[in-house]
Amino acid sequence: MAIGTIEPITGSPEHESQPEKFQYPGIPTTCDGAEAVVWVETRISQGSGAYPITSSTTMGSGFNMAAQNGIPNLWGDQLVFVEPESEHSSASFCEGFAASGGRVTNFTSGQGLVLMKEVLYAIAGKRLPVVFHIGARALTVHSLNVHAGHDDVMAVADCGWGILFARNAQEAGDFALICRRAAEDSLTPFLNVQDGFLTTHTVETARLCEPEFMKEFVGPPSEKLLNLMDPKNPVMSGVVQNQDSYMKGKIAQRWYYDKVAPALRNAFDEFYRKTGRKYDFVMPYRCQDADYVIVGMGSYMETAKATVDYLRDVKGLKVGCLTVYVFRPFPARQIVDALRNATAISVLERMDDPLSTTGNHLTREIKAAFCDAALGQGGHVPVERIPRIFHVSAGLGSRDVRPGDLIAVVENMMREDGREYSCVGIKHELALPRGEDPDLRPPGAFSMRGHSVGGFGSVTTNKVIATIAGQVFGKDVQAYPKYGSEKKGLPTTYYLTIADSHIYTHCELEHVNLVVLNDTNALYSGNPLNGLLEGGAIFMQSPYTDPHDVWKRIPAHHQKTIREKNARVYYADMVKIAREVASVPDLEMRMQGIVLLGAFLKLTPYARELNMSDEKVYEGVEAALRKYFGKRGEQVVQDNLTCVKRGYNEMKEIPQEIIHGTA
Repeated sequence: MAIGTIEPITGSPEHESQPEKFQYPGIPTTCDGAEAVVWVETRISQGSGAYPITSSTTMGSGFNMAAQNGIPNLWGDQLVFVEPESEHSSASFCEGFAASGGRVTNFTSGQGLVLMKEVLYAIAGKRLPVVFHIGARALTVHSLNVHAGHDDVMAVADCGWGILFARNAQEAGDFALICRRAAEDSLTPFLNVQDGFLTTHTVETARLCEPEFMKEFVGPPSEKLLNLMDPKNPVMSGVVQNQDSYMKGKIAQRWYYDKVAPALRNAFDEFYRKTGRKYDFVMPYRCQDADYVIVGMGSYMETAKATVDYLRDVKGLKVGCLTVYVFRPFPARQIVDALRNATAISVLERMDDPLSTTGNHLTREIKAAFCDAALGQGGHVPVERIPRIFHVSAGLGSRDVRPGDLIAVVENMMREDGREYSCVGIKHELALPRGEDPDLRPPGAFSMRGHSVGGFGSVTTNKVIATIAGQVFGKDVQAYPKYGSEKKGLPTTYYLTIADSHIYTHCELEHVNLVVLNDTNALYSGNPLNGLLEGGAIFMQSPYTDPHDVWKRIPAHHQKTIREKNARVYYADMVKIAREVASVPDLEMRMQGIVLLGAFLKLTPYARELNMSDEKVYEGVEAALRKYFGKRGEQVVQDNLTCVKRGYNEMKEIPQEIIHGTA
């Protein structure tokens, strides 16, 4: 791919039409799901009330930064950001802002969303078309977890809001715009949901909506919204209604809800006509003749697509998957139509409701849809039989969901005595054991896994590398950290994949070309070389200059692995470089990680393949560094650039003679 050319749209491979044929193909970039949402909301909204909560905090901080910097929206309105004392109060702020005719948004997760519930009912009841963005997060039940789960969204699914689930950064940004249009066309509020950390913090190749398109697609707030507080046009809102009135008002609201599905259909269709990116209430993949179908919402449904291709093309099994994009209004007829010919389906859900004997929320809805279809009710084309319906808990608290887990789900469906309810990814009597776990990365993909410590700057470096690989070298990228709730000072793992085509798999990397050891303690406390591919490489921190000294400090069992894999070992004193370069002492520790970027540039062939000069490469590096460190000042940007160059020049290799004992 040549730099600066327009390639087939990435982010959601169902959209592989040629974007140059469309008026607004999008602005190619790399970003995470939070950035994609902020890009939209800081341009189309007027204000936000938000109370920071992991994992939606970066969305709120991004909006706040734009407001503090005086950046107006597309119509010249100065952005307003208010942080009240709680999530409940932030929702109340949004209610008041919208009631006075303003276009407003909010960003929340987990307990924060549940705390808002009282206000969510009132926002829907007043027909206020706001859009809240959710980094879906597991609720605190038996323990605290700040990672991905869908139980927070399901806890508020009865509040009368439209709900869309994105799988990746591309969809999170696109759905922000689609939700806004549908909300204002139907006077119904919407939740735009993405998986906490797994999407909010995963950097991917994406296309951002052009400002001109956003302006055209949603229109100015002044022409779309009603000020309920206008003294020149007084209306009643939020009044007390007793026995004679309340039910009449409540049932009368169904008139608005009848408009939600048509408004979404119109938004989806217009979005496709303008951008070439096609969305629908559900997205079936190879379902037409499938005997067995995996159904679900969120990021692991892209992993399901890759697994379906493997089971079809390699194993010869008639398998498909169905992504549910829209949970409210629930697309019952579309789901039944997509699944009516299946022998069995398995519904994956990122939650567990153990006292529901009929399954978790999505499972219950699908069972009810088939019941209606069997009875010829609800506008369904009657079905002659109902597929066997299995339900699976997967990915709770960001537990890894791998192709091997999805293969186990399909195998369970194929057995006559398959478990009606199961879980994957853990060892438990209810769990389906993982067997075969194939490498489903794109052909020719390059993957890196790093072992570091929170505070070393490695996670940010990973994002910078992804930015350079995507925007300078023109590759498709996916970069993400394995955060812990504890964060700074404790072990952190981070992952990066670079490829020539879209990267479907959203799971921890077990097959890697490069292992990075920012923290060499990993050599003594685990198996960091697990999954290192034949001919792969290791880059490690070392204070030693003599390669013999570096080699003898690698444990013998890891030395054996290195020899067996014909791996190459590189090293540099990242700590020393950072200490000598950092002009701001408190950044010394964080700047260790950026030295890796220099090693990456030297170890990978992308610049050479594109015949790019060092000067051109470093122009791109500096631009990426400015994106992530520019707010700290020009000196910090230049210090980081110096670290990169020193990493490139000072990295050394342990000779093969030493590794194989022939020196």
